[in-house]
Amino acid sequence: MSAPDSGGRTLRVLVGYDGSRSSVNAIEAAAHLIPSADATVLHLWEPPFTSPELRQRLAGRADSLESLSNLLESEGRAEAERLTRTGVALARAAGWTAEPLVKRTFGGDGYQFARTAQELGADLIVVGSRGLSGVRAALGSVSELVVHVSPVPVLVVPYPLTSAEWDAADHGPVLVGTDGSAGADTAMATAAELFPERKQLVVSVSEPGPGPGPTAPDGAELVTVPSAGRPGSSRATAATLAECATGHGAGVIAVGTRGRSASRELLVGGVTRALLHHAHRPTLVVPGPPSPVA
Repeated sequence: MSAPDSGGRTLRVLVGYDGSRSSVNAIEAAAHLIPSADATVLHLWEPPFTSPELRQRLAGRADSLESLSNLLESEGRAEAERLTRTGVALARAAGWTAEPLVKRTFGGDGYQFARTAQELGADLIVVGSRGLSGVRAALGSVSELVVHVSPVPVLVVPYPLTSAEWDAADHGPVLVGTDGSAGADTAMATAAELFPERKQLVVSVSEPGPGPGPTAPDGAELVTVPSAGRPGSSRATAATLAECATGHGAGVIAVGTRGRSASRELLVGGVTRALLHHAHRPTLVVPGPPSPVA
C-alpha cells in the first residue's frame, strides 16, 4: 500500500529502467529513501533492440528486408516489455506499487522522460547515473539531460554505493544546499514533501560579501561551512556539499536550479553537474523558479 506525502496525496514516481546494474541500484536506493509510492517503470527502446544472436536467428527466418524489419520490430518490443516487467517486479519487491510503460524512441531520451513525467503528473523522476536507453552511456547524456529539462524533481542515484551510503539511505538526514535564493527555498520545501520523515540539514557554503546569510525553515538545522576550495568555484561548492553530506551521513543531497545570490549564481548548472559527477550518494535536483528578466 502506498503512503501519502505530507499533503495526503500518494507520490507518483517515474522510474527509468534499462536492465543495467545502475538502474537496478536506482530503484533499490529510491525505495530506501521513499519507502512506498506509486511507480511507473519506463523503458525506452530503439530498434533493433534485440540481441545480436536473436537478430541472426530472425535473419534466417525472413524472406525479405521488409519481413526482417517487421520481425525485428515485433521481437524488439516483446523483449523490451519482458525487460520492463523485471523492473516492475523489482519496484514491487522494494515496497512500491508499480506498472510498466514501454515507449519507442529515436533518440532524445531525456526529453522523452521529461514529457512522460508531465503527461503522467509524476511528482518525481528516478534515474541511475548511467544511460537509460539500453546503451551504457556515461553520465552527461540521458541522466544529465533529464535533470536539465525535467519540469519535476529528479533523483539521480550513482552506482555503485558503499555500505555506509546504503546505511545513510536508510535513515540519514536530507542535506539541502542553500544560497538564500528562491530556488534553494523551493528545494527545501520539495525535500520536506518527498522525505517527510527525514531530518533536514540546510548547508550554506560561506562566500565573501556583505548582507545577511541564508536561513533555514522551522525544524531544520542550518550549518554554514567554509568552501573547500576557491570561493565562488562551482566545483569547490559541490565538493564542500559532498564532504558535508559524508560527514553528516546524509541519505540524499538536494539542490535547486537557477538559484541566485546577489550577482553570484550558485547551486545551478556548474554546481549541480559537479554534484552529479562526484557526490557519491543520491542527489535530488529540484527545478526552481525562472531567473527574473532584467
